[in-house]
Amino acid sequence: MAEICIHAYISGRVQGVWYRQSAKEKAESLAIAGWVRNLEDGRVELIAAGEQLAVRQLEAWLSQGPELANVIDVSSSIIEKPDIPQLFEVR
Repeated sequence: MAEICIHAYISGRVQGVWYRQSAKEKAESLAIAGWVRNLEDGRVELIAAGEQLAVRQLEAWLSQGPELANVIDVSSSIIEKPDIPQLFEVR
């Protein structure tokens, strides 16, 4: 199966609502490697690599996020796989 890597920025009410932890749990359930972190401007940044279908499922989930989140925009692009952890981590 083909693998892809995405780099995404998520904006809206995405900090302080368990977004990063929920993204980690979703990524782990899909066997995706990478990381997620808060940015100083209030957005969340994410790198996710894995089997194409799984990464696309995570990408679709990013627009919803956890129950308390209010996602306004998700901007994502396919990138060359950078040096990332084997598992998915919250930074």
